[in-house]
Formats: sequence, C-alpha cells, structure tokens
Amino acid sequence: MHVSVRADYAMRAMLVIAAAAPGRITAPQLAEKEQMSIGSLQAILLDLRRAGLVHSHRSAERGYGLARPAAAITVGDVLRAMDGALTTVRGLPTDQTSYAGVTRGLSRIWLSVDTAVNDIVDRVTLADLLEAPR
Repeated sequence: MHVSVRADYAMRAMLVIAAAAPGRITAPQLAEKEQMSIGSLQAILLDLRRAGLVHSHRSAERGYGLARPAAAITVGDVLRAMDGALTTVRGLPTDQTSYAGVTRGLSRIWLSVDTAVNDIVDRVTLADLLEAPR
C-alpha cells in the first residue's frame, strides 16, 4: 500500500478539524498549522466535502467541521476519498486481477493483502487517533 501526499494531507487535515471547535478552523489556518500549500489543501478539502466527510460554514463561524462525528469516520473513509481503492495491482482493483499457470496463486495473495489493509483502516476512526497517546 502506498500512502499518497494527498492522502497524508487529508488525514492530517481531518484530525486537525476533528480536534478544533466545530467550524472554527479555516483553510488558511489549517494550511499554516500543518505547513501545507493552501492550493493543495483547498483541493483536498473540496474532495473531502464531496465525499461527505467535511462541511464548510459560511456564517460568522466560518471554517470547516466534520460532517459526521469523529467516531463515525474511519481512516479508510478518508483514504478512499482521496485515492479510491487502497490496494491495486497494475492499476486494477485486486479483485480484477487474473493469472494463469504457476502464477495463479498471486490473485489469492493480492486479495488477502487487500482484505488485511481494508480491515485495519476501516477499524480505526479519527476519534481513535485523537485519543492515541502522544
């Protein structure tokens, strides 16, 4: 599994948003706090909003907030919102790979890797990460 820069930025942004008062952190504040490019961060926040993970406040309390409680958003939700399938083989989802002859067993191992990765990231929530010892 490869964690892209976008996925890393998205996870960091989601944790900072989750730790802030609802709607109280703006994109520029978040970019400065996490030393991210504001342009990249805004594109990521737009994708997170489209995925239903964050919402923006346009009132006096402008800024970003989580669309669901931190305990209801998994690491897998965020990673998939950024990059789609978590494990791929030659650019294909693992369940679409096929092999012949002596390499036939590869499909089984790639599916096992995919299952293990998904199990881990779908079990850990933003709330879990916020509660982790520092």
